[in-house]
Amino acid sequence: MAKQIPQQRDFKQLDWIAKLMDAQFSIPGTNFRFGLDGIIGLIPGAGDLSTFAVSGYLLTIMARNGASGFLLARMVLNVLVDAIVGMIPILGDLFDIAFKANMRNLKLMKEHYVEGRHRGGAWKIVAPILIILFLLIVAIIWAGYKLLVWLF
Repeated sequence: MAKQIPQQRDFKQLDWIAKLMDAQFSIPGTNFRFGLDGIIGLIPGAGDLSTFAVSGYLLTIMARNGASGFLLARMVLNVLVDAIVGMIPILGDLFDIAFKANMRNLKLMKEHYVEGRHRGGAWKIVAPILIILFLLIVAIIWAGYKLLVWLF
């Protein structure tokens, strides 16, 4: 039996985990698929934290196998969107089932390694996010100021 190189083993593991988390089960008679992420996410707090940890593990494997900064930034963005929206009771659980962050990240990984896409630095993703966060903070400070003026 031929020995697999670690990278191939990692990729098979990524594929298996992503499918388990996002597309392992189906509703008979439909094409609708869901995974443990949607089921575990129903447990308040602990469910979202555990699925976030699994997604973080997948990102660690990607980083260890030389994923570009741009690819990792896109993957982190997928995981953060899934985690943040997933915290909203009921709506977040439905979003988890539909969004499938791990499957999205698996697709990005395959495009990166097979097609040579998603190369370059993370600043293409990080800079707009930082700008949006800055504007959000400014808006919160402005709203707080207006509230204080109105109260006093």
